Amino acid sequence: METALDTEGAGYWYIEQDHPGSVDVLNALRQYRAAESEMRRRTRDSMGMNESDLLAIRYVMRAHEAGQSISPKDLSRLLNISTASTTGLIDRLVASGHLTRRPHPKDRRSVEILPTSNADHEVRETLGEMHKRMIEVADALDSTEARIITRFLQRMTWAVEQHDHP
Repeated sequence: METALDTEGAGYWYIEQDHPGSVDVLNALRQYRAAESEMRRRTRDSMGMNESDLLAIRYVMRAHEAGQSISPKDLSRLLNISTASTTGLIDRLVASGHLTRRPHPKDRRSVEILPTSNADHEVRETLGEMHKRMIEVADALDSTEARIITRFLQRMTWAVEQHDHP
């Protein structure tokens, strides 16, 4: 839901412009990020999970779909959390029926983390319609628009990943 605060003025510390330009693009990007953040909150709430739980399920599902194995150590690194926190997270998701553990096929000292069919079903049920709408929007772009937007988003990713030192 847009409010006057979302659409009036340059927003944040941006300089006012007399014509559509970079500030409008940055404001639209900010509105998208806010909408996506709200969607993630709704998803967490509907699935009864926190952000790390959802990310863990996503990483495990992605690895499984790619035919790759993922271990607790891999999850710990991907989520940037301690091994103790990773153990607690996996325990929660195993207890809730979203993940399962089994002996690692190549390393008997380790375990492999796998998604359950319940996790796949719940994620698809929760996010399926939204993903369809997003694909419809992206599919409506012609190849020139898609290249321009992709390049812009890649450059914005680079811009925000830089570490400033005051």
